[in-house]
Order: sequence, then C-alpha cells, then structure tokens
Amino acid sequence: MSAAPDIETAVSACPACIAAPAAQDLARRAIAAPSLSLSLPSIHCAACITDVEACLGAIDGVRDARVNLTLKRVAVQAGPEITAAQLIGALEGIGYEAHELDPDVLRATETDRQGRDYLMRIGVAGFAMMNIMLLSVAVWSGAGDATRDMFHWISAAIAFPTVIFAGQPFFASAYRALRARRLGMDVPISLAILLSTGMSLFETIHSGRHAYYDAAVMLIFFLLVGRYLDYRSRSAARSAAEELAALEVPRAWRVTDAGETEVPVADLRVGDHLRLRPGGRLAADGVVLEGRSETDRSLLTGESLPVSVGPGAVLSAGEVNLTGPLLVRLTAVGRDSSLHRMAQLVAAAETARTRYTTLAERATRAYTPLVHLMAFSAFAVWMWLSGDLRLALNIAAAVLIITCPCALGLAVPAVVTAASGRLFRQGLLVKDGSALERLAEVDCVVFDKTGTLTMGLPEPADLAGMEAQARRIALALAAASSHPLSVSLAEMLRAEGVEPQVVEGLCEVPGCGIEARDQGRRIRLGRADWVGAQGEGTWLDVGQGNLTRLRFQDRLRPGAAEAVRACVARGLSVRLVSGDTTAAVSALAARLGIADWQAEARPEDKAATLATLSGAGHHVLMVGDGLNDTIALAQAHVSISPASALDAARTASDIVLLGQNLEPIAEALQIARKARARIKQNFAISIGYNMIAVPIALLGLATPLAAALAMSASSITVSLNSLRLK
Repeated sequence: MSAAPDIETAVSACPACIAAPAAQDLARRAIAAPSLSLSLPSIHCAACITDVEACLGAIDGVRDARVNLTLKRVAVQAGPEITAAQLIGALEGIGYEAHELDPDVLRATETDRQGRDYLMRIGVAGFAMMNIMLLSVAVWSGAGDATRDMFHWISAAIAFPTVIFAGQPFFASAYRALRARRLGMDVPISLAILLSTGMSLFETIHSGRHAYYDAAVMLIFFLLVGRYLDYRSRSAARSAAEELAALEVPRAWRVTDAGETEVPVADLRVGDHLRLRPGGRLAADGVVLEGRSETDRSLLTGESLPVSVGPGAVLSAGEVNLTGPLLVRLTAVGRDSSLHRMAQLVAAAETARTRYTTLAERATRAYTPLVHLMAFSAFAVWMWLSGDLRLALNIAAAVLIITCPCALGLAVPAVVTAASGRLFRQGLLVKDGSALERLAEVDCVVFDKTGTLTMGLPEPADLAGMEAQARRIALALAAASSHPLSVSLAEMLRAEGVEPQVVEGLCEVPGCGIEARDQGRRIRLGRADWVGAQGEGTWLDVGQGNLTRLRFQDRLRPGAAEAVRACVARGLSVRLVSGDTTAAVSALAARLGIADWQAEARPEDKAATLATLSGAGHHVLMVGDGLNDTIALAQAHVSISPASALDAARTASDIVLLGQNLEPIAEALQIARKARARIKQNFAISIGYNMIAVPIALLGLATPLAAALAMSASSITVSLNSLRLK
C-alpha cells in the first residue's frame, strides 16, 4: 500500500498515461484498495458511521476510512505503520466493538456469479414476458388471419431464445434427475415449459387461434424469482459466515536456529518450537519448554479463571497465553491434534443432523409424481374421448402448467428470506435454510456458561469489605498488569472513584502476580502460594502479612438474564451445561434462576446430555461458543453461537449471534414459529389453489394461457403472504 502514491505520481508525470484513462483508472484503484478491513458488529445507524469514520480519520497515518453499514464493515486506507490493533483500540475507546478481517478471505468471496446469473435470466425472462404479453393483447382484441399469425411469429422469435436461455437451470436439473432415474420438481417444470412452447409453435405453424408463448415465459419468470430468493437466503448467510471465518488469521511464530519466523499454521510440524507471546493463541498441541505464564482455557474447557503453566505443562490448541512468553514444542499437529479428533466427532454429529427433511422436501416427494400422473391421465382420457391430438395435448399442457409447483417453490424460500432478513436486523445470522424450521420445533434450550451466558471476563464479586487503604494499593498493583483479573479489578476500582496509592518498584512476575514497595513494605497481588496465603485464588498482601482474598465471578453477557426469562416464559425447558467448576456453575445458575445445571462437563458429556434429551423426544437448541461445545452444537436439533466464538464453534452452529446481546435469541424463537406458520399457510394456499384449478384444467375449461395466469396469481399470493413477516 505504501507504493500507491508513487503509482499516482508516475502516471500523472507520463504523457502517454495522461492520455490513457485506463492507466489512470488503474492508479486510482491501486490507491483506493483498502489496506485494512474491520468488522463492526455493533453499528446500526448513520450516527455510528460518522463516529467511526471521524475516530479513525483522526489517527495519524490513516488516509481514509469508509464504513459499509449493510455489511457492518469499515475499509481503512493507512500507512504501513498503522496496525489493526491500533484501530481496534481507538474504536473500543469510543464504545464500538471491532475485529480484524482477513482481506484475502473477503476478496475471495466478492464474486457472486450465480446470483448475477439468476438476476440476468430473471431480467431476460421478465423483459420477454412483457413484450409477448403486449403482442398478445392485439390477438385477444380480435386480430385475425395474417395479423394474428404475424404477432404469433414475432412472439415465437422472442420466446424461443428466452426459453432456451432463461430456462437452462430447470432443464439442466431435470436432465440430471432423469439420468439418476428419479423425478425431481424440475422435471414437471421442464415438461410444462417445453410442452407449452411446442404446442404454441404447432399452433403458429398451422395458423391456430391461440399460442401460449407468454405462458411458457411467465412460468420461467416466476420460477426463477423463487430460485433467486432461495439462493439469496443461502448466499447471504454463506458470505457473512465467510466474513466471520476471516476474523481469524491462522499464523504462528516458529523458532529455529536462524531466529523467529512467522509462518502459516499449515506449515507447522511435530517437533517445531513456537514462541507464544502474551495474548497469542496456541496453534497446535504442545509442551512448555521455557517460561511461566497463565493460560485462558475457557473456549476449550469452559474454565472461567486462568490456569498457571510452566515447563512440562501440556497445552492444547486454542489456549490463550495471558502473561509471560512461552517456548512450546509441538507434539501434535494437523490430523493428529486434539482439534482434529474433536472435528471427527463433530462431523459424525452433523451427518446425523442432516437427515432432517424440510416441509418443502416432504411436499415435493408427494407432489411431483402426482403432477405427472394427472397430466398423463388428462392426455389419455381426452385422446380416448375426442381422438383429437391437438386438444389432448393442450389440456395436458394446461394441467402441467396449472399444477406447476411455482407457488410450492416460492412457499419456503420467500418466507426464509423475509425471516432471515428480520433476524439479521435483530443481530442473528441464519446460516442454514432449514434452521428456521428446526428452530420453530425447539422445546428445550441448553446454554453453555463461559463465553455464552457470560462474557468470559471475570469481575470482582465483592469489594465492599475492603478497607480504603487496601483498595488504593490494589488499584496501584492491578493497573500495572495486563492480566485479565488485574484489568477487571482496576476497572471496577476506578469506577468506584478510588485513587491509586503511590508505590515504588512495580514488577510483574509471569505466572505469579505483581509486586511493589509501599513505604518500604513489600506488597503483592497474585497467586495464593506466591503471596503467602493458604488456599487458592487471587490474594492481596498490603504488607506485614495483612492478606485479603479477592473473589471473582464471570461477567454476565448483556441480555443473558432476559433471554433465560423469555425462554422460561414461553414454556421451554432451560438447562445449563458447563465445563467450569461446580461452585462457579451453581452460582451462575442461582443468579439466573436455572434449576437444572451440570458442571465440569467434558465435550463428550455435553454430547451425551444432548443425546439423552433427544432420545426422550426433545428438540434441543444448543447455545455455546467454545471448542468443547462443537460436538454438542453439531448434534443439537438447532444451534446458536456468538460471533466471538471460536471458528470451529461458529462453523458447527446453524445461527450466529453477531452482537454481544443474547436477548435476540428469544425473539428468534418467536420469529421462527411465525415463519413456520407462514410456510404452512403458503402450502395451504398452494393446495387450495390446486383443488380449485386442477379440476377446471382436467375438464378442458382452461387454456395453457389461463393456466399460466392462475399459476402467477397463486405465486403472487404466496409472495405477499411471506412478506408479512417483515
């Protein structure tokens, strides 16, 4: 990016380039390419855009910042000295959550060929349909003989290329189905299109009074709209899910005789030595060779408090180093790592869940053979009664068109698109089209604790009993440390208006705590054995053996209490299953009013709990964020994870919570039930329409054109009913 101004200068100085707009455009695009991309899950209005752009623009080295409110993303042009951490810190300082995105992943998802392909075919079909309908008006008005034939031939010239081009998705799908010796929904659709087009050509050649080119093109148009809605409901989730994957850039610092080198995680091998700096996440399983520190295992085991580690300690991929630097020798990477073994269990659970069949799939299986049977029966009966091939084929075409599953094809995607859009505005991203149907069936909700109902950020439980002098000393020590417990303690003491004590010789001992001297006395804040206390936890020594134990509890996630209350109020069974200690889990359960809880649960235990509930006939919603939740998330009837969750957990879940607030989960359950009701209403509309229209077509009272108009009316009705969800 630093070379961008040089490109512009070189282009402007060259007469040939000045005369070449393409070269100037290339220079402008090179300069405009964003050097950093950040996700902003909490922005929601124009004021947020102004705040973010003004904040980033005030940083020296930032040339430009542009916010995309729809994508909740900001693209920043900055010099090489500007890092994502600086930008994130600045935004968090004004109250906006931000995460770095991998630009390579984002660029890979910017091409939307299938979406553009659908839109192009819809545009062609819509344009052709309108022109053919205009030509048909003249025929309906009484044009006869040569004039009528001319209009029919013009319509044919428009319709045939349109049918071949716009109908290609249905023809290709029907061909694949027939090759596999099965009848899919696209087989009767293709038959209806080809039969109506073929009959129209036959009538045109023989100067017939009616041709049905508009019916064929209209059919394609509405079916393509249904396909596009279905595609959008899936691709929007897919692209956003890929953006979430871009939140993690997998790289590590490998230590060799030549020094430290940053390498992709894929290049790591067993026996490699890694330097794990404070704040870094371990990329593979390993053993500590040098250094002492504390690690955060909350995403792996659900433990909310840090764990002390030193030489010989065994670490798993995903653990976060908190204080001192560590040198780690890798013992398992790739397929041999604990992550891969867990991934195998997740894959098995996902395979079991994919056996779920949607309402649309079940309706299609019953509907498709019936359509063929009715059309063939109509042709056979009318051929037998009249002996007129033209009449029998016209009636068969009318039956195929009038029973064409256009409304059925729109019934689900139109609802899913409307509901997914509403949920996205609430802060929930639906990744799977069938997730809404499964969510509507939920009768039991299982919550994880750390990182889900809580933020995974501990806060002091009770400081009321501390003396004023101890508070000042505690703030002086805590403010000098980046340890999560120290940061939390300092924040709360500052919020209470405490002023720090003036101390000397501040020094942090990795894996132990922080110490200083106050009026010649040694003071410490840290582990019990280091401070000189009996027991466990974090202790404060204000000098001369005057010890105070500091108790911490997990900070509740915003909306956690409201979400639990709303689930209970809707008659759902609510459970808490966590890998954290019994004391921590029981305290949170009492705090939130959850009667049924389980502590110290391993990943296999969580999966077993869900299997037991499912075996008892419950449809379980699992809400979790850690690596220890991935098996349960994949195994559950439907699952939700926060955007802050580990990549594996987000991948295993059906729905991603984009913000920090849990309250939209209860709203999602309500919207899902409304969506299922709308889907059933759409099926009822489709069935009711067929019960009225099919007998009319079978009796020969509907031409293919009238059938197409009736089919269009049913499709529009279904679409309008679906839009009521918005």
